[in-house]
Amino acid sequence: MSNVAIIGDGGWGTALALTALRNGHSVTVWGAFPDYLQEIAERRENVRFLPGIPLPPEIRWEPDRAAAVEGADAVLLAVPSQFFAETVRSFAGFVPRRALVISVTKGLDRATHRRMTQIAGEILGREDLCALSGPSFAEEVARGWPTAVVAAAGDLARAEAAQRLLTGGAFRVYTSDDVVGVELGGALKNVIAIAAGVSDGLGYGSNTKAALVTRGLAEMARLGRALGARPETFSGLSGMGDLMLTCTGRLSRNRAVGERLGRGEKIEGILAGMRQVAEGVVNCANARALAADAGARMPIADAVYSVLYEGRSAADAVRDLLQRDPRPERD
Repeated sequence: MSNVAIIGDGGWGTALALTALRNGHSVTVWGAFPDYLQEIAERRENVRFLPGIPLPPEIRWEPDRAAAVEGADAVLLAVPSQFFAETVRSFAGFVPRRALVISVTKGLDRATHRRMTQIAGEILGREDLCALSGPSFAEEVARGWPTAVVAAAGDLARAEAAQRLLTGGAFRVYTSDDVVGVELGGALKNVIAIAAGVSDGLGYGSNTKAALVTRGLAEMARLGRALGARPETFSGLSGMGDLMLTCTGRLSRNRAVGERLGRGEKIEGILAGMRQVAEGVVNCANARALAADAGARMPIADAVYSVLYEGRSAADAVRDLLQRDPRPERD
């Protein structure tokens, strides 16, 4: 049995708390709002972020940072990317040096466009962080439905430690040493999912969705290759697997945002009514900045950006995509 600390009381952090508990570990979850943590503990339900899932009393909900990670064998970083750096910084003096640190956040830093393990590693003064990603809706993981993800670390032994920690029952963890590819797959697929939702909102069919997913994967791999990732990583769980899930699944927040954009709603109104974060909205701008620096073409991300941030209509953005000069498929 290990002591597992999870930083972040959102849906994904809560689902992983249940996963760790099922594997026989002692679990503590930290959240930024003490009153809400008390409500979760009393109701045994995370009403805001994972409604309808009963939570056993064995999970400890702890608002104090030092107490939350004290004695932890593993620390999972599970806060949205826009709050990630600030939150990790607030834990910098408390995370045990011996603890396995795993980032489970799918996104890029807004200020620097860097990956989450890069941000956390710099703040914590460590180079041995793990990343966990793959097709994994929090609700389905929380319900114990079969799920497969990938843990990546430069030192494969660290990835294998994460695998041993979290694999069990219906939750299966594979390993990789391509941290760049695994993290980029998790971040970039949300941008393509918005495009897939736009297609749904415009009333297009399966042909369109298939084209977006396939060409979106090509964009992801193109940027990944330019940043040092292995192209084959994007054919795996953190690339194609997560892309398929997020572009087609009914629980996908990013696809739902895109669908509403396709129906003519404005992004400001959509976001104002959302309780949880759609990472693709912020990470679209981050991905374009990375692509510009790396000299990588990302026309679908450019089109999504034009709708999100430049007021372009979804129909016009699709038309512009189709009117680009023809290219070889592998270009």
